[in-house]
Amino acid sequence: MHTTKMLNSNDFVFNIDGSKASFDAVFPEFNEKDRIGIVVRKSAGGIGASALIMAAITRFYDFYRPQLGNESGKLRIYPDFFIFHVGKSHMNHYWMDVWPSHKEVIVENNPEHILEAINDRGITRLLVEDIPSSPATFLRETISSAQHRLVSALAYSPTGRVNQGDVSIMSCAAAEDCVLASLEMSEELTEEVREQLRKSRHALFSKGRVMETYRRVEVSDALHMLTQSPNLISVIDRQMNMP
Repeated sequence: MHTTKMLNSNDFVFNIDGSKASFDAVFPEFNEKDRIGIVVRKSAGGIGASALIMAAITRFYDFYRPQLGNESGKLRIYPDFFIFHVGKSHMNHYWMDVWPSHKEVIVENNPEHILEAINDRGITRLLVEDIPSSPATFLRETISSAQHRLVSALAYSPTGRVNQGDVSIMSCAAAEDCVLASLEMSEELTEEVREQLRKSRHALFSKGRVMETYRRVEVSDALHMLTQSPNLISVIDRQMNMP
């Protein structure tokens, strides 16, 4: 909960289609029960969505600020935001307040398995990497659960900038410090990779602040952007084989 002392909602600037906006315009009707899931396929890819993650964490804490604290009788809580690492762990997001560690979920590179993990954690807001849609066959129960529950979705880029982005978020120095601290503690990353990532983050600065872009996508499209693999394994609807 260290970000509760470091960040407030005024630390982030939002634009949609070039006009000033708010966090609630990016995630309409966002509430304290919302669960965000970020599908990550590349080393430290999640930092490309860090401005939105940190803004969402700050917005979550806004619902509870008078109650928060480590003292007896105070509320110690973290948002139910999850990182879905495809294939292997790609980074440790602890300093970005993704905690406890069970919220960093390693999933097989298979669209059905990824969506099952998303469903199992009750995700309501989904962030997927900005990749071309891939054909995938899901169990009817899996896709129905996701479509019934997911409220909205956005595409992000590990680089921090998507093609044809319609949402931009300017972060702040304190939030970026958390991102860099997470990079430093990630044993999955070599020092060479960390240095490349630091340079790529520096390139995102605009008017002294990191700016990332995103693109709003339909939930149905996002579900076909969970993975991209030349050996994509489609899961056959087992209902066809049920007695």
